[in-house]
Amino acid sequence: MSAQWSERREAGGRFAIWLIRGAGLYAGRGFARLALYPITLYFYFRRARERRDSREFLTLALGRPARAWDILKHIHSYAATILDRIYLLHDAKLDRFAFRVHGLEQLEVEMARGRGVLLLGSHFGSFEALRALAIRRPEVRLCVVMDLKQTRALNELLHALNPGVAANVIDAGVDPGALALALHEAAQQGALIGLLADRARAQESTAAVEFFGRTAHIPVAGYQIASMLDLPVVLAFGVYLGGNRYDLHFETLAQNMKIPRGDRAAQLQVWAQRYAARLEDYARRYPYNWFNLYDFWDSPRERADIRRDSVASAAG
Repeated sequence: MSAQWSERREAGGRFAIWLIRGAGLYAGRGFARLALYPITLYFYFRRARERRDSREFLTLALGRPARAWDILKHIHSYAATILDRIYLLHDAKLDRFAFRVHGLEQLEVEMARGRGVLLLGSHFGSFEALRALAIRRPEVRLCVVMDLKQTRALNELLHALNPGVAANVIDAGVDPGALALALHEAAQQGALIGLLADRARAQESTAAVEFFGRTAHIPVAGYQIASMLDLPVVLAFGVYLGGNRYDLHFETLAQNMKIPRGDRAAQLQVWAQRYAARLEDYARRYPYNWFNLYDFWDSPRERADIRRDSVASAAG
């Protein structure tokens, strides 16, 4: 990626984020949503890189050149889901939202096996909307794997809103041994283990996939975890439909993902491509839910660097 997503500065400081939290909780969601319009305009005019990346993605997803209105709608959808994270984590009943659930029977089949389930999500829509499932099935433990070093201010806010959610976060930034132990314990308890599988951290293993007709690299850790712990894999998408409406979609990707050691690279690439194909399908249907506002694909310069490195390796 020409600009690592992890190197992008966090959108807004602690004061701004906590100000939104105060307005959202004490002035109400209706009032707070009014603030999304100036916020959208601010980001449209001040964050040129994100504006460019939005235009590039929407042009691919919409099949036509993206207009200014499209980009504004894209930024507004992103801001709306960020605001809703406050309520999705803070509210006990979530009765201010309207949820529709699709494919729940597929998830319940895998949950019934009692060995835990790996939920693969993405930076698409709202992963926090899956808390609606936790409200319906309070006996099920939902753990989320995330790197707490990223977006520190936002994570501090969201965890302060719901300490119970914070207690079930598995920090991906710890050493591999501690991470493996935490994942094993969660699986033994039959937990749903949520993992966002579209962004790779620095030095993380990836697979090259075709995405919207271009090459992108996405992480393979989720498939390695599923194979190691013998977990079924279910895709999870929380689609924002505007207003207070969300659609939750669940799809079984694999009931058994045993990856043989001798064919590991090829198998990891197969599973990564299957995930990418489903993510692309949802992104085409709901393009304004795409929140990877950075250069998601390999840039021409990086492709040249890869080819040059490959030639150098072969020569060596």
